[in-house]
Amino acid sequence: MSSIHTDHDSFGERLRHTPAGTPDTTHGSILYLEGVTLSFDGFKALNNLNLTLDDGELRCIIGPNGAGKSTMMDVITGRRRPDQGQVFFGQNIDLLKLPEHEIANGMVGRKFQRPTVFEALSVAENIELTLTGSRSPWRMLRARRTAQEQDRIDEILTTIGLIEHRQADARILSHGQKQWLEIGMLLAQNPRILLVDEPVAGMTGEEVARTAELLVSLAGKRTVVVVEHDMAFVRKIARKVTVLHQGSVLAEGSLDTVQNNPKVIEVYLGETPCSH
Repeated sequence: MSSIHTDHDSFGERLRHTPAGTPDTTHGSILYLEGVTLSFDGFKALNNLNLTLDDGELRCIIGPNGAGKSTMMDVITGRRRPDQGQVFFGQNIDLLKLPEHEIANGMVGRKFQRPTVFEALSVAENIELTLTGSRSPWRMLRARRTAQEQDRIDEILTTIGLIEHRQADARILSHGQKQWLEIGMLLAQNPRILLVDEPVAGMTGEEVARTAELLVSLAGKRTVVVVEHDMAFVRKIARKVTVLHQGSVLAEGSLDTVQNNPKVIEVYLGETPCSH
């Protein structure tokens, strides 16, 4: 295998000795992308991409337009299949063999740039609708929530800061609050990995600060990956930063290390991408 797996026991051996359906994170990592390549009409959107995410970490992914950030998330979530390479959840679950809906259920949750909530439903009902194993919208309207469901909904609403708006229709929420609600809807699916695409676009300064607090609070309990162009926001939350360029990892490390990397500076047309 490539340099991603540097320990002495082989990757294949770990696959054979770990129960199917349970991610093996004994080596600290929750996601491996290895040698991932995906081309569109001869253009390599991903080019031998290697990426490892540790269980419970907060990672920021940055890069110029066309660097492969969205395509990478498409591959991780099963929306697209690469031409070659491997994508493993833990060290034993091959995501390339799973359909998109199975990956979304308890493995990887993805929040797109524009919030997608059910505006005709209340804030609490939005969370209820997306609880793991929840009933259909029709049955939801006819049945009472169980005590366990109610506790879980309240827990999520407290986490995302919307407990006081639980009965309000989602349509009246601010843009930032809708973003938080959608993050809550993903949390209801209990993913181990949360992919968040440009979460603070269009937010007020106060909402940006609250979003930073929310994402930092989620790390540790699950792996949080933030794709973002707002470098001031990245600086608020960054622990480790990965820079993509032309479908590959160009640089990786702390934000200060990355912003002073000559290759990164060159990619960003001679200007440091991570301003203070």
